[in-house]
Amino acid sequence: MADLNLMATFARVVEAGSFAEAARRMGTSRSVVSKAVARLEKSLGAHLLNRTTRYLSLTEIGALVAEHSARLLEEATAAEQLVGSLASEVRGTLRVSASVAFGTLHVAPALARFLPRHPELRIDLSITDRWVNLAEEGYDVAIHVTGDPPPNLVARPLAPVRRKLCATPEYFCRKGIPQTPADLIAHNCLDYTRSGEPGRWRFTGPDGEITVPVNGPLHVDDDEALSQAVLGGLGVGLLPTFIIGKDLQNGSLQAVLSEYLPVERHVYAMYLPTRHLPSKVRMFIDFMIAHIGDEPYWDR
Repeated sequence: MADLNLMATFARVVEAGSFAEAARRMGTSRSVVSKAVARLEKSLGAHLLNRTTRYLSLTEIGALVAEHSARLLEEATAAEQLVGSLASEVRGTLRVSASVAFGTLHVAPALARFLPRHPELRIDLSITDRWVNLAEEGYDVAIHVTGDPPPNLVARPLAPVRRKLCATPEYFCRKGIPQTPADLIAHNCLDYTRSGEPGRWRFTGPDGEITVPVNGPLHVDDDEALSQAVLGGLGVGLLPTFIIGKDLQNGSLQAVLSEYLPVERHVYAMYLPTRHLPSKVRMFIDFMIAHIGDEPYWDR
């Protein structure tokens, strides 16, 4: 089978009427074009062009090959334009995996603004704290809270995850307000078991990093469930503001030890590296970044 690239070059030579003009249109040299046509003739075992110093003319076989070559070039150009058109449109299905708390509170509600802008797009949203394998499971985007995104994925930060040490005002009336992290030993500290260090809370304070052992009646693997226990007055929790922002603003929860900052993480939108990122992925992530804002709306 003849090289399709050589046939495309031959079609451009016939269209342009000369090697020099074809080379100019293709952005290459005359010798490159001439050698490509010569290789095609050798591949086909046929003489395609009559060459003189002044003009080119097609042989009988050359005319037949030129017709087929032009058709191939036309189809290839149409396919390229179709791919470009589809890539620029936000359409099809976008598969998104989002962690339970952030996906429920901030991704799903935002879709009411995003999807009406793109009527040709459908989103399949999976709410799970499990880290999905994007390549094997066919997801386009994964949204997770982490301090260390996987190195095999492109990770765009959506927002910082700020955590506050907090409890209800009624709880602090009963137990007192801790003045230093060391005072937490006398409190019911409700522990989030997926933090990586169960039973230990780490802070960065005026004198550097400090790690505090904590203990309490509840250990839970879900931030939303933990926030409900804290709101119920059971004890002190170290909770992300993207969950409790409104509770802090309306006074349901009271933050303490604000000069001691827990180790900060981020919410990332992650996707597989690719030379041509589909518009549906780029537009969705750009929308989420703009929707959340430079200063996350739950922290304002």
